[in-house]
Amino acid sequence: MDLGIEGRVALVTGGSRGLGRQAALTLSGEGCKVAICARDVDGLNETVEEMKGLGRDVLGVQADVSTAHGAEIFYQESIKAFGHVDIIVNNVGGTKGGRDFDTTTDQDWMDTLDLNLLSAVRLTRLGLPDMKERQWGRIVNIASIWGRESGGALTYMTAKAALIAFSKHMALSLAPYNVLVNTLAPGSIQFPGGGWERFVNGNSEEVVNEFIARQLPMGKFGWPEPVGAMIAFLCSEQADLITGASINVDGGQSRSLI
Repeated sequence: MDLGIEGRVALVTGGSRGLGRQAALTLSGEGCKVAICARDVDGLNETVEEMKGLGRDVLGVQADVSTAHGAEIFYQESIKAFGHVDIIVNNVGGTKGGRDFDTTTDQDWMDTLDLNLLSAVRLTRLGLPDMKERQWGRIVNIASIWGRESGGALTYMTAKAALIAFSKHMALSLAPYNVLVNTLAPGSIQFPGGGWERFVNGNSEEVVNEFIARQLPMGKFGWPEPVGAMIAFLCSEQADLITGASINVDGGQSRSLI
């Protein structure tokens, strides 16, 4: 299937590892020019060199997009390199506190909202004028099945639910401009350095197997490639009637009917 995005410019936050790295690899494999950002310069450089070795047109920017200054740096460096933006994948995320309400501080709440919600708000704000002027844009926000139903840390679940609500509102307001906004909700995806790898390595085989039997109908953790493929599809010309959707990629893990 020709996705029709060869030559498009894509910005991917948290692109040095995990789902962001896979999104960058998949989009660049479809012919996109890709800018990625990360806080860790070593991991960033490693991913950029890997992609350049594959012949991909890629830019790496060290930036912390959980801050307004970091988002501005990433956007401006990307525009300087590629001239405009067509696609934004707001992938960066994580959690601070939230296991117990009584011990979760205001700073925990703000840090988690900055990372998961406001990072997407700020980069979207920067990229939208260009997309609206060009009458073409794709924004994919990486949420979680635990933004759609109960699960995970309190702060994380709340922030991801807010990201889904933000995306829905933006999708409806931007549809007349041919700027499509969707969220992708992964389940338990295992990759090097990720939370589920730490869970597997930090628990007994019995505990891990019990979690898999109870939570994962396919009998195994997810992996990044299907997530990257769905992101690329949502960014494509083939998905031009899909906006305001929240799509699970979870191997049947979620329980919600909607």
